[in-house]
Amino acid sequence: MFREDKGGAVFRVRVVPRAATNGISSFADGALRVRLTAPPVEGRANRALLEYLGEVFGVPVRRLAILRGEGSREKVIRVEGLRAAEAAESVGRFLIR
Repeated sequence: MFREDKGGAVFRVRVVPRAATNGISSFADGALRVRLTAPPVEGRANRALLEYLGEVFGVPVRRLAILRGEGSREKVIRVEGLRAAEAAESVGRFLIR
């Protein structure tokens, strides 16, 4: 699920925009499924995703980057300075059960 690349954890995300609440609902097909209340209009969902993931990983938004998929629901994200094991542990605390 998470791998380390260029000094950070890299992983795939599938975004579900216009959800009732923000949250990580599952891990399926090698990607985190992240629900966001923001609509996929004018980059709002991308900004909301980075802000939410910053909260999940406890890092400032400037340490997060969308490597691929800015215009798609499927994205590849990097968290600078975070190890893959630390990222997996953080996600476990935020997973909606």
